Order: sequence, then structure tokens, then C-alpha cells
Amino acid sequence: MYWLSTLAALIVSSLVGIDAFAVNQQSTRTAASCLSMAQDAVDTKIATLTDATNWRLRLLLNGVTTTQGRKIDGQLFVLNGNFIEEEGYEPPQGLFTSLTSSNKSEDGSDEVLSLEISSSRWKLSEDPDDPKDGLWIWGLFKEPLYPFMLLQMETKELELSSAEGEEKDSIPALKLYAQINHIRDQDTGNVDLKTADVNIRLLEQIQLPGATVDLYENEKVGQVSFQPL
Repeated sequence: MYWLSTLAALIVSSLVGIDAFAVNQQSTRTAASCLSMAQDAVDTKIATLTDATNWRLRLLLNGVTTTQGRKIDGQLFVLNGNFIEEEGYEPPQGLFTSLTSSNKSEDGSDEVLSLEISSSRWKLSEDPDDPKDGLWIWGLFKEPLYPFMLLQMETKELELSSAEGEEKDSIPALKLYAQINHIRDQDTGNVDLKTADVNIRLLEQIQLPGATVDLYENEKVGQVSFQPL
């Protein structure tokens, strides 16, 4: 009988060891999975139109006329800022607030002028040329898609460097407009803003009998691109 009790004790000991090994392996796998998920959350940064996301705005101006009549071509401006949504509006809209303005290119090789924005507004839109109630109102989508962002920026006059004895020159205050392709991932909420043309609006007044009609025409003066930081 002694040998039977010894055999039973060995079997129980082996089973306990196997269970402990299995629990330890499961714990190791669970910890590794949690670490992987945490790393994915760090690596995947969601870009939003809120102050939680800093954006880098690159504004390249071409064909802008200075106060002395000189043409500015290929002038790059780099700004960091936030899109701030104002609550209570549909479609979503708000302000672009500039945080910093760089006067160096990213690799430090080229000089980049510093441009100051005096005011800026943005508004999401379905079709800016055909404003109407979207299909989402009729229940065809869970929420509005808003494939465009309409951005307006007003800049302050920027004095340009000049050689001694030369007359001072500057880039006048500008009112810039851009229609930007806006893509928002329906699952993650991540926002992607595409490169877009930048325009100024030229006013033409037409005199009619008893009235004056203001007509605006867009003139392209550059491009703007966005990068979430």
C-alpha cells in the first residue's frame, strides 16, 4: 500500500506543476498583449480639429505683389497652431490659433520669413458651391461627412529686408482663402487635411442703372499644406 500512496503523491505533484506552468504562460501572454496595446496607442496618435492636436501649416506664396510692385515667388511660411472648434454650430466651425511662426526651414538651411496671422476662421462644408441640407439629415449616413474645410486667414503686413539706401518694401496685409479636402475616419476619428490652393479674392464693381454690384473672383497665389505634430 505504501507504494500506491507514493505514486498518488507523485501524480498530484505533477498536475500541480503543469497547472502552475500554464498559469504562468497565460500571465506572460496577457502582460505582453497589454504592453503591445499600450505601445500601439502611443504610436498611433489621432489627429483632431481640437486643441489636443498641434498642426504644422506650410504656406507657399507665389505671385504676391509687394507694396513697391515687386512679385514674391516661392516664399515659404511655416506656422504651428491649433484648430479650435466653437461649440453650438452645425456644421462644425471655429478658429485657427497660431502658436509659433518659424523663420527657418526645418533643416535649418534656408531662411523662412515669419508671417503673423491676425485672424483665421474655418468651417466644414459639404459642397460650398451648392449649400443645402446633406443626405445625413435624411438618415442615409450616421453623421455628416463634410468632405471640405473652408479656411480664411488674414495676415498682418510683413516688412521685407532691404539693402541700405533702398526704399522699404513689404508684403501687404492679405485675406487668403482655401478649400481643403477634409477626411475624417469614421472608426478612429482621425482627421486628414490635404494640400490645397490658396486664393485671394479680387473685387470688381459693376455699375448698373441705379445700383452697384460687387463681383468677386478668386486668384491663386500659392498652396497650403498641413501636418499633425
